[in-house]
Amino acid sequence: MADKDRITAMDQELDALFATARRQSLPLDEALTDRILADALALQSAPAAPARPVPAQAVRPGRLAQFFALLGGWPAVAGLATATVAGLWIGTTSPDMLYAQTGLFESASSSEASDLYLVDAFSAFDALPAGG
Repeated sequence: MADKDRITAMDQELDALFATARRQSLPLDEALTDRILADALALQSAPAAPARPVPAQAVRPGRLAQFFALLGGWPAVAGLATATVAGLWIGTTSPDMLYAQTGLFESASSSEASDLYLVDAFSAFDALPAGG
């Protein structure tokens, strides 16, 4: 508690000191002002010739950015990436897993829907030779 009173008393003394300093305005001596301006002019450099502007070189985009621009930009690349992922998913998923994941061909009441994997979708390719 004593520290708080001491700090408050010190703050009041400082406030009174600063208020007194604000009321007093001491003019600078003309000799001092002349010396300050002379020193400033001596240190000030002469105006330099304007620098020749350097032409800005066009920044070429990288090869990857050029390739993406060739494809149609980021939206087109995002569409291609989505189609690639969907194609990989469809290509690597076996029909049983596909039916279970989509749930479109599974039906508890229909036995035909559960036997749908038995349909031969490639019967036209039977004439092709099977050997390599």
